[in-house]
Amino acid sequence: MSAALIKNLQAWREAGWLRRLDPAFAAFLQELEPGAPPALLLAAALLSHLEGRGHSCLDLAHLLQDAEDLLSWPAEAMTALQAQLAELPPSLADWLGQLSGSALVEIRAEREAANTPLVLRGSRLYLRRYWVYEQRVARQVLGRCELGAEALDQTALRQRLDLLFPPSAVFDWQKFACAVALRGRFAVITGGPGTGKTYTAARLLALLFALDRRPQHLRVGLAAPTGKAAARLKQSIAAALMDIPAGFDCGLPRPELAQALGAARTLHSLLGARPDTRKLRADAATPLALDVLIVDEASMIHLEMMAGLLEALPPTARVIFLGDKDQLASVEAGAVLGDLCSEAQAGAYSAETAAFALATTGRALPPEYQLPPLLAPKPLSQQTVMLRESRRFGGPIGQLALAANRGDGKAAAALLKQGAADLLWLDAPGPPQVLQLAERGRAGAPGGYRVYLELLRQGPATPDRAGFEAWACAVIQAFERFRLLCAVREGEWGAQGLNAAVEGALIQQGLLSKNGEWYAGRPVMVTRNDTGLGVFNGDIGIVLKPFGEGGLRAFFLDGSSLRSVSVSRLADVETAFAMTVHKSQGSEFEHTVLVLPDKASHVMSRELVYTGITRARSAFTLVTGWAPGFAWALGRRTRRASGLLDLLGG
Repeated sequence: MSAALIKNLQAWREAGWLRRLDPAFAAFLQELEPGAPPALLLAAALLSHLEGRGHSCLDLAHLLQDAEDLLSWPAEAMTALQAQLAELPPSLADWLGQLSGSALVEIRAEREAANTPLVLRGSRLYLRRYWVYEQRVARQVLGRCELGAEALDQTALRQRLDLLFPPSAVFDWQKFACAVALRGRFAVITGGPGTGKTYTAARLLALLFALDRRPQHLRVGLAAPTGKAAARLKQSIAAALMDIPAGFDCGLPRPELAQALGAARTLHSLLGARPDTRKLRADAATPLALDVLIVDEASMIHLEMMAGLLEALPPTARVIFLGDKDQLASVEAGAVLGDLCSEAQAGAYSAETAAFALATTGRALPPEYQLPPLLAPKPLSQQTVMLRESRRFGGPIGQLALAANRGDGKAAAALLKQGAADLLWLDAPGPPQVLQLAERGRAGAPGGYRVYLELLRQGPATPDRAGFEAWACAVIQAFERFRLLCAVREGEWGAQGLNAAVEGALIQQGLLSKNGEWYAGRPVMVTRNDTGLGVFNGDIGIVLKPFGEGGLRAFFLDGSSLRSVSVSRLADVETAFAMTVHKSQGSEFEHTVLVLPDKASHVMSRELVYTGITRARSAFTLVTGWAPGFAWALGRRTRRASGLLDLLGG
């Protein structure tokens, strides 16, 4: 029966339901244990498949109760799976019994290093390394939360907080977030666009410098998963520091304070990631030389990276994670920020935390966010704060984001169709309508890529290096005003298909001139970190002919700093007229066009739509190749199998 199962798995791969790796992993386990039960081999193939879709484990109970919900496969695939399941044990107890009897599975896993490739905990089946990552993250988070009962002069802290935050008639969540972060070595500050996460972080930094006995020696790090997000974090915090009230003593002069922060870095750069190994240069044995680390866009951090990051921090270092818990989770396995913020909406604060809030902010914590007396508080919840008021992201786009986030398809559709200039829903029978948007924008949101291409055609205003650099910056900035975001990568409605189509349309319109793979005006996105070149996954640049040189170079803009790399050295890039929503995290565009494909896909979800909407600053356009796709996506929540929440006490 095992041989027949492996044959079926291979047929599922050929049909496109599984990856090449998935049946190969099951076949490898069969080689290790020729008598392995078929239930184990099927579970292993599905575990491998789900790992590729971001799950850190396979919940066997979920598989047996509702495989369609778990996998979101097409009807033909589900029919084949159900036929296969009918030949296997009917109950969860039988499955667990068969898996427990295999030498490939460790049941009561106590050691991280062992020979078994699989770990079974309860009904969750893990690839061993993901079980290890979950254990490490939970141990680090809970350990750092336990260090949180630091002795603080709450009266003095309130005086400083009162100087930093203007008086408010209601509870100030930003002020509270600063107080919470100061009392421990671990904190999470979550909130939607415009709720002031980096504004809060800047004031927290001012407090840390003010409270430190030797502020000139305080070692602060700023980091984010992508280069663009890191640059935005640095810019936002630097601007917010300059806005700190003049009467507040930061311990250092304002210019020195900004310099003390140093450059914001990608997490890969911070930890010393290398392309030839999973091992990071920074780890528990060689920790980062930091006292404080602020990490933005934490929703993008996958489980393995979070484990490495936390272990690389000295035990005494303070770490603060910023992010929107409702955005898409990381591309790779894990939904760490979502697990960390499981009680953020409810608050679930203890009586002790409520007393701390009153003492340090001068306002009582609203009772609806306090835990009933008989319930035990969770340490992580006491170090997590959700910012609840958006000061920037209002108007129709903000209303649309809120409706999408709560899954209210009717309200979201009404907003898109009400005729506001900044919102539009376009049902498109094919990509040509998308190409028109890409070229010139639309009524109420003009522009498109024509704007940057006209600047490209005009060339620098003056024939010198300064003129070239000013022009190059303007070209990149104009390109960054507009973006096509796709739910999927492949197909004519995906990022690959639309990139080729937009490129062809712009050439046909005479806006681009292409002669080979590399050409002036080509927008490129880096797809793999290259520390030697100083480029990182997600960086976006424009190919230009540099001043006074012959060859083409890709130019990248980090804040106001322009840097370039010869195109001959860029091996891992792709054209970036269109990109997936996942790749857009950490970015904002004046006009964002979200393109949903012409059929259902497992990647379409409420979180994907919400993330796409919140990339837009001034205008948002929804293009649907399949009209019901918008409501269908809003009805689906991303649920990634994970045991981390249980380990954290959830």
